[in-house]
Amino acid sequence: MKNTPASPTSTEGVAALDRAIAILDAFTPADRSLGLAEIATRTGLYKSTILRLANSLMRGQLLERLDDGRYRIGPATFRLGALYQRSVVAMDVLLPIMRDLSERSWESVAFYVRSGDVRTCLYRVESKHPIRYTIHEGDVLPLLAGSGGRVLAAFSGEQGEPYDTIRADYHH
Repeated sequence: MKNTPASPTSTEGVAALDRAIAILDAFTPADRSLGLAEIATRTGLYKSTILRLANSLMRGQLLERLDDGRYRIGPATFRLGALYQRSVVAMDVLLPIMRDLSERSWESVAFYVRSGDVRTCLYRVESKHPIRYTIHEGDVLPLLAGSGGRVLAAFSGEQGEPYDTIRADYHH
């Protein structure tokens, strides 16, 4: 979970939008829903502010209020995520290559995009091994956690070791 500040230090942007984003960022993959107090604790926002912004987020289907008063991420986030996923690379081109690589290597194959010091899994093909490390599409991981992240960093221009070696090994 990113702990987004309630009042941004930058003078650029729209404060209300920054606060709405903080509400959405309060949710983690482990959260099915969050109560108002949990959102307030995670964002540092006042409950009254959260309630006003939540109404706008619900109108846009970015957030839903459950019968018990708790909130969950709304279906528009899925639509936006799918649009982003398709805008990065054509699934019909990438997935057959990933499936072939997984079948040949007997390993899981994932496709990530970098954003600063994190990477997001856009596509995933699971290996046939009965025991495997599972990452889901949409998971956000630290950039340098794991070999895939180091390769992504190397080909994003990171300098020094081990990135120089990764690039050199690729070109041999």
